[in-house]
Amino acid sequence: MLGEYLPVLLQILVAILFAASALVVSVLVGKSGKRTPAKDTPYECGMIPQGERQPRFSVKFYVVAMLFILFDIEIVFMYPWAVVYRDAIRQSSVIFWSMLSFITILMVGYAYAVKKGALDFKR
Repeated sequence: MLGEYLPVLLQILVAILFAASALVVSVLVGKSGKRTPAKDTPYECGMIPQGERQPRFSVKFYVVAMLFILFDIEIVFMYPWAVVYRDAIRQSSVIFWSMLSFITILMVGYAYAVKKGALDFKR
């Protein structure tokens, strides 16, 4: 029974040996290279970097981006609902009320974001 696992164990052993040898070789070869200030400067399209570094983006930018992605993905869930709505509404109205509750939760989230000032760019 253990003979069936021998190829798997051999493959794991080869993978571990390969990873360890790659790390050892990179350390040995990496120490031979010398670092100069020219190597440590950022590459800017062949130009020498001038001035200050680029300022950081405000956290507000990331919050708006995440809200956009969140609401955009939630809107995508409405497309399959719209496709099957006409056929499914004849059978029962559960699909209508489930989408209404989904939109209600979506609007509550939107109202919360507006109340917290997540979309207010003047602050």
